[in-house]
Amino acid sequence: MRIAIIGAGFSGITTAKTLRDLGHECIVLEKCSDVGGVWSSSRRYPGLHTQNTKETYCLSDLPMPKHYGQWPNGKQVQEYLEQYIEKNKMKDLIHLNTEVINVKRANHKSPLTAGVPWIITVQGDLTPIEADHLIVCTGIFSDGDVPRFEGLHEFEAQGGKVCHTSAIGANDNMKGKDVVVVGYGKSACDVANAAAEQGIAKEVTLVARRLIWKVPRKIRGLTYKWLLLTRMGEALFEYIRPGNIVESFFHRTWIGSKIRNGMMDSLEWVISGQLGLKKIDLVPRLAFETVAQSTISLSTEGLYDKVRQGRLTIKRDNYIVKLAPSPYDPKQWGAYLSSGSFVPADLILCGTGFHQKPPAFLPDEIAEQLLDKRGYWFMYRHIKPFGVPDLTFNGFGSSLFSATSSEASALWIGAYLSRGESMLPSEKEQKRITQEKLEWLEVRCQGKHSNGTNVVPFSMHTIDEVLDEAKINIGKSSKLLQWVFPINPTYYSGLSHKLANQLAKENGNKKNI
Repeated sequence: MRIAIIGAGFSGITTAKTLRDLGHECIVLEKCSDVGGVWSSSRRYPGLHTQNTKETYCLSDLPMPKHYGQWPNGKQVQEYLEQYIEKNKMKDLIHLNTEVINVKRANHKSPLTAGVPWIITVQGDLTPIEADHLIVCTGIFSDGDVPRFEGLHEFEAQGGKVCHTSAIGANDNMKGKDVVVVGYGKSACDVANAAAEQGIAKEVTLVARRLIWKVPRKIRGLTYKWLLLTRMGEALFEYIRPGNIVESFFHRTWIGSKIRNGMMDSLEWVISGQLGLKKIDLVPRLAFETVAQSTISLSTEGLYDKVRQGRLTIKRDNYIVKLAPSPYDPKQWGAYLSSGSFVPADLILCGTGFHQKPPAFLPDEIAEQLLDKRGYWFMYRHIKPFGVPDLTFNGFGSSLFSATSSEASALWIGAYLSRGESMLPSEKEQKRITQEKLEWLEVRCQGKHSNGTNVVPFSMHTIDEVLDEAKINIGKSSKLLQWVFPINPTYYSGLSHKLANQLAKENGNKKNI
């Protein structure tokens, strides 16, 4: 089968590698000049590092280089993906600087028709690309959401600039400026911290509507991967329904709940004290339980030290009301906050999330099938849309272990391309499962679930569900080790070849692949 994959981040690369191993002909189309997706040089922001340690944030058949630090930076992750492509001899599959403009069915009125090849038009190329199956791997962090502040046009006319954190580029773009960063997620804190380094920005103010709990890389000397990047750590948070005896104990028994709540309270006390949040009035008003309400955010190294040193100001419980001149100097523009204060600004960087909408190259008829009435992504296992045949997605479930999640979804797609609907429950049951999860996410995350794509902190639950359905999961002994030790992606090495042998036998071919 000829397969077109759009996007060359972790999801696109792993999908191409997996499906090629299963005997498919793959082509990867990437609009940027390099691979990496969010790690591309065109999108990296200052201070970007992984949330995970390198041992838990890698692909199954290639550990990250030993000389990388525990938390690789953006440039290193991008270089790692290039090494992966070289190792697996995939360069010929990937076409860079190739932006997809639109996709449609060949000689057919409706793109919802099964069995008709896809015709893909790319920028500057008059020869369309034809494919039997289309896989979208553009992800959910590709289109930055920048608020339309009152007074924006006037601010920009005076020489000010407003952009998303992913678009700022090098530190030099912040040099000598009054910088205001909006948000309190990872990118906002990373960029604010980088701007506050000596010799960069003139003044730095971080405006946070709501403070969330941040997890230090090391909690009292113990790397946080031992506490939260294990199956035991995931079990501390209640899933839709208990999946094992440990979860049932923590969330369905009185004594288990007491123990679990005590652990959470202890972590809150330790982290607050370690980061010194009380002295600088930055203790979140939310309970530590919410640390994984919609994501687990790693504390930016040095951020709170800069607050204590006066090099960075955090305006908590605030938001920008309008952009306008200073009440004292009409030549000085800046931001008026909800508290009534004024903050000078030459540059406003927005770490305010991403637009969660279908890619522009998809026809409206398809886009309408991907979302429910609330605008939430409505796809089975975050992979398979309803009513659109020969189309799947990878990378549309925000996971703590995005590399492993991408590989799991790629295996599911490979199994599905061979087995078809026979490997799935009825469509009615697929929709019920999808709807149940969306409703649960909406309540649990208080609406902050990236339009239904967030699966944190239940990454391993989601990976298990996908691999179990593809009949290709790792064994019980490997899972048991993951309860005590941090998740090790190398446990999943070789699953594509194992699946290839399974499918060959199912198709009556006893020859190993």
